[in-house]
Amino acid sequence: MSRHLAIVPALNEAGSIARTVAEIREHAPGFDVLVLDDGSTDETAAIAAAAGAQVISMPFNVGIGGAMQCGYMYARDHGYKIAVQVDGDGQHDARDVPRLLEALTRDASIDMVTGSRFVERGGGYRSSAARRVGIRVFAAVISLITGQRITDPTSGFRMTGRRGIELFARDYPHDYPEVEAIILLHFNRLRMSELAVAMRPRTSGRSTIRRAVPAYYMVKVLLAVFVAMLRSRPTVTPGDPGV
Repeated sequence: MSRHLAIVPALNEAGSIARTVAEIREHAPGFDVLVLDDGSTDETAAIAAAAGAQVISMPFNVGIGGAMQCGYMYARDHGYKIAVQVDGDGQHDARDVPRLLEALTRDASIDMVTGSRFVERGGGYRSSAARRVGIRVFAAVISLITGQRITDPTSGFRMTGRRGIELFARDYPHDYPEVEAIILLHFNRLRMSELAVAMRPRTSGRSTIRRAVPAYYMVKVLLAVFVAMLRSRPTVTPGDPGV
């Protein structure tokens, strides 16, 4: 068993999951691959298993936050030192996984590295204009809260070390996990950084974020961030025994 794990959340990604698993195995061969089948109604789980991934199938759709917490619990319980989230829809380029690993291991004080489309120009696929406006608003709010520049708070392409695995296995946001997880990390005194990556359009499936209500979505995420600030309590800190 490797010391590194790729966690791949997937909901009805039968058209892309085999390629996603194959790319991870090719470009990040030091990573075991765990696919979290989040209540799919297609052949996602069977295709992922045939491609060589370990598969955990949720009994029903629990959402990406619940699926990812399951993945972090698996990583914690099986002794993995590093975990990376690679979405099953084909947007994340597995060739960037070694770059994230190098950035994470280069600085022992960093607990999470996020792949960002906006650190540099030319970050590939960036979704709709309305979503980009929302991302800028979230980035400004999260940067203000954390005291560091955050450019892509909605990116799910992120790698964590053991302290992050321990934290997210115990408590991982379920409503708007990418944005809220940064707040959780900050209030637990863990550190993150960003690395420029290029993302691709999804190759199959549908986004779980509806395009028709971007303003409503933005308000709900900001409210979730406010609630996360009130409820966050330190549970994992650098230097904790066993971390």
